[in-house]
Amino acid sequence: MRDAVTTLIKNYDSTGRYLDRDAVDRLRSYFNSGAARVKAAAVINANAAAIVKEAASALFTEQPELIQPGGNAYTTRRYATCLRDMDYYLRYASYAIVAGDVDVLNERVLEGLRETYNSLGVPIGPTVRGIQIMKEIVRDRVAAAGIEDTGIVEQPFDYMCRQLSEVNI
Repeated sequence: MRDAVTTLIKNYDSTGRYLDRDAVDRLRSYFNSGAARVKAAAVINANAAAIVKEAASALFTEQPELIQPGGNAYTTRRYATCLRDMDYYLRYASYAIVAGDVDVLNERVLEGLRETYNSLGVPIGPTVRGIQIMKEIVRDRVAAAGIEDTGIVEQPFDYMCRQLSEVNI
């Protein structure tokens, strides 16, 4: 797993360049937002179960067919699997927030996930909507904790949604 610093250095090193003004500005931004990113991760950690439960409740209220007979979250086992997956997304989003880089999402969550879900018949749309709902909940909790720049929280959730929603043509 890389963070924003190692990713930046790797990119400059691969092209044989010294860090320029843009690189220094990105590093400054990363370090200046460090306390907020760690605090946001602490908020997620302290509230993870409640966030997943609230997001699942909202998702199943919006899309009740998911928990009805024939729905993908119908039966206790499938419902539990859905909650487990939502928890994975939340946990890895917190890692990406701290790292200031979405690389961990590619490595640990997204690589092959869309294909796996498609092969198992898991609908991508509700998965993406569940991630969006978690983003909204986390953003609100982080803002309530006094973190003004909620963009640092939104980035990994938005990235997961974009990657899962991508359609190959």
